[in-house]
Amino acid sequence: MENTLKGNLQTRLKTFIEQSTFQNIIISLILINAILLGMETSPAIMDLAGPFILLLDKLILAIFVVEISIRLYVFRAAFWRDPWSLFDFTVVAIALIPASGPFAVLRALRVLRVLRLLTMVPSMRRVVGALLAAIPGLGSIGLMLLVFYYVFAVIATNLFGNSHPEWFGTLGQSFYTLFQIMTLESWSMGIVRPIMETFPYAWAFFVPFILVATFTMLNLFIAIIVSAMQSYSEAEHQDTVDALHQTEQNIEKDLHQELQFLRSQIDDLKQLMLKAQSVKSD
Repeated sequence: MENTLKGNLQTRLKTFIEQSTFQNIIISLILINAILLGMETSPAIMDLAGPFILLLDKLILAIFVVEISIRLYVFRAAFWRDPWSLFDFTVVAIALIPASGPFAVLRALRVLRVLRLLTMVPSMRRVVGALLAAIPGLGSIGLMLLVFYYVFAVIATNLFGNSHPEWFGTLGQSFYTLFQIMTLESWSMGIVRPIMETFPYAWAFFVPFILVATFTMLNLFIAIIVSAMQSYSEAEHQDTVDALHQTEQNIEKDLHQELQFLRSQIDDLKQLMLKAQSVKSD
């Protein structure tokens, strides 16, 4: 009896937290909380309505704690196997740690609660899932870019280190300068043209670097992300198709079983009618 009551309670709570109305309320609270955290950065606003803002922040945090507790009760062990649920739990848990003493830095991390939108909004969740799926490919491109950077940084340090030590004096400075050049921020007038006054053919070094690092490598990053998002969307579509196909198979199986049951009932009725007729004839 007790297990039945617990099962019924879990079912009701699961239905409640999975309702679109409940999800929309949580999303609205996340947005309100984000606005409140932004308002806390303004001394003028805090002087005017500081206690009310802090009280509202604590109230919203309490609602988040209740929501996480319900999900823990409903899903039990499955909650800890879901990465999105773990993320929600971590974000809310950080907000519960007293932000004082050595943990004062955690006060700034309260804004991480805004990131719960990534888990609550399906479209955002798909984007994050695609980005996570792209990490292996991005790691390979990043390693290639690092090797490319290292080669050019060593060459630049040897070529331009003595004449322009503020940009290429050490390997670390060369890495940073090449990164600035890759972003195309003041690369021509700020760096390359002054170097060309000493080394007229320095463009032959920097132009190939920009062509490869900026226009090739970065586009490879974009291509991998787009490919990952497409693959993720196709996988989601295939999962939906498989679920629909499985549902159709279950319906067909149920219909087949019901038809067999009806046929057996009809056969039984026929047998009873034949027996009744034989009894009457006797």
